[in-house]
Amino acid sequence: MRAMRMLLLAGAAMLGMGAASPSPVMDRAAIATQRFGNDAAWYRDRIPYFESADPRLDAVYYYRWQIYRGHQRDLGKDGYITTEFFDDVDWQRHPYASLNDASGFHIGEGRWLNDRRFTDDYINFMYESGGNDRHFTDHMADSVWGRYLVDGNRDGAVRHLPVMNHIYRLWDVQFDFDKGLYFVEPLLDATEYTVSSIDASGGKDGFRGGDAFRPSVNAYMVANARALAKMATLTGDKAMAADYSARADALQKRILADLWSDKLTHFIDRHQSRKNEHVSYWEPIRNRELVGYLPWMFDVVPDDAKYAAAWAHLLDPASLAGKAGMRTVEASYEYYMRQYRYLGTDPECQWNGPIWPYQTTQVLHAMANLLDHRTHSGPITRSDYMRLLRQYAALHYQGSGKDERLDLEENYHPETGKPIVGLDRSHHYFHSGFNDLILTGLVGIRPRADDVLEVNPLLPDAADPQSLAWFRVQDVPYHGHKIAVTWDADGSHYKRGKGLSIEVDGREVARRATLGRLEVPVARVPTAPIARPINRAVQLVRSQFPKGSASSNTDPENVHDAIDGRTWFFPELPNGWSSVPSPASAATEQWYAIDFGQPTDLSRAELAFFADGARFAVPQSYRLQAWVAERWQDIATPKDSPVANGVTDVRWPALRTSRVRVLLTQPRGKATRLAEFKLFED
Repeated sequence: MRAMRMLLLAGAAMLGMGAASPSPVMDRAAIATQRFGNDAAWYRDRIPYFESADPRLDAVYYYRWQIYRGHQRDLGKDGYITTEFFDDVDWQRHPYASLNDASGFHIGEGRWLNDRRFTDDYINFMYESGGNDRHFTDHMADSVWGRYLVDGNRDGAVRHLPVMNHIYRLWDVQFDFDKGLYFVEPLLDATEYTVSSIDASGGKDGFRGGDAFRPSVNAYMVANARALAKMATLTGDKAMAADYSARADALQKRILADLWSDKLTHFIDRHQSRKNEHVSYWEPIRNRELVGYLPWMFDVVPDDAKYAAAWAHLLDPASLAGKAGMRTVEASYEYYMRQYRYLGTDPECQWNGPIWPYQTTQVLHAMANLLDHRTHSGPITRSDYMRLLRQYAALHYQGSGKDERLDLEENYHPETGKPIVGLDRSHHYFHSGFNDLILTGLVGIRPRADDVLEVNPLLPDAADPQSLAWFRVQDVPYHGHKIAVTWDADGSHYKRGKGLSIEVDGREVARRATLGRLEVPVARVPTAPIARPINRAVQLVRSQFPKGSASSNTDPENVHDAIDGRTWFFPELPNGWSSVPSPASAATEQWYAIDFGQPTDLSRAELAFFADGARFAVPQSYRLQAWVAERWQDIATPKDSPVANGVTDVRWPALRTSRVRVLLTQPRGKATRLAEFKLFED
């Protein structure tokens, strides 16, 4: 009835408006250039645009798209995947550098792009190429369903249903049939040094061991089961849908009955280790952890004041509320913030207190669900949500004053907000979300499977210090359309009336004068076909073709970095082939070549050069050559210099060749860094 009432209100608003009102359209080209400089072309037609009365939120929003863009690894014919680390790590899936634990965040962010290729390729890789190897727990099936709620593309949602079904059943090895719950070693839940693992070691360690029935893995499996049931319904497989619905219901009951602690008023782990001198099988852990809020992220928890009381601990400075962010375990834990693990002298990752953007994102999603569609929210308010969202945004900033920069790292001290790990691999780390929180929480777009657009911004009233006087988001893809949402508390900012409004494909379709829920009918239309040009130059395995070579700095790793499918321009992390510098007295010529090992059809190149205003500069001039008739011949001699920290596109008449190179005239006293060299047939 509520939904019908809101639809009627929206319809009435539409009927009363007559002609469409002028929209406060943001200038995409200008914003992309302002935020991304010479790399603006990658973002311009892909991202949704956001602005608000809080410029620091805005800055983090656009920075998070830079993180997303930088973590797109081009695998050539296998498309793109999204990485978690810029640097290779020992525990990744080689040679791809993929990890399944962050897939939910990657898909959650990427589903909002107007270019569906990146998320589509990533999902295909995970389910067609063995990318989802269950190295860690994940809620990937649920995330694929979440993507369907945004794009409305049925084929994309159900394409991998048989493989998803197979992967779900493989998790039976982690299922305790006596208890009806899943268990996992915390390390393989991507959360080493938790209460269960530290206590299982007698307080001496906690990196390995400590198998436990955890709220995380069990909530993930409820969410995945429900997603599979919905996908099966789309295909008409009633038996599979019924089976997974029953599995989800049974697991939900066990979570509520056995992982809820009346003593701690929190969802907690229970030890699964049957032979351990320090802990006993089925014994509950002794302290609250942030992971206890994950059941709300997936709507596992009933709308009941008994459970909502758990949220008091998140606001309690003596429990999970650090000065700078959410603690992963409460401060009263015996081993709170004890540092066990180091890489040399640098502290390594632990979950016994530090702030983790990973779990902060999950808890903010859980809070959004609580505030959006639960009557009982305990002590949590919209003001709390916005305060904690801003607190999370603040973690993205490093330095101060003129030296302040945006650089998200792995984890932070809960009292100071300073990075703990601080290793090279930690810069611009992508095991969390932010823009998904902005769009579904702050803006309040609640994507749905039916032909309805629902918006409910989680902003407090204007008198609250955490309120926003105005915001706008536009170019948001939804069921084949582009939508925009605008809030202007008193109408003074956009000067087109006060309140909340929704536009679909540039036309205002609903408005209300106050904050609150709006629902409007939006009939889905087919999504645009995905363009998939294939980069022929990429190579993940150093010893195979294509192979790179260079005129200087011929260390194999340095040379290979220019064709490894990775493109970013963050100065903290070198990326690409770096030449020796020219002498101060004269410009010099350098070259970088790619050998395909066989004739290959080519007609276009993308050159990505990094420049820092100091050591590295773009070439003064450049030209491309191909090996034709047993000699190097020019195929493109552009008149303009390539762009710095962006992509330069070069084209020539199609030809067939086995080798291509770029010749570079670099300025006096400067070196060249070729971040990535791509070659295409189209």
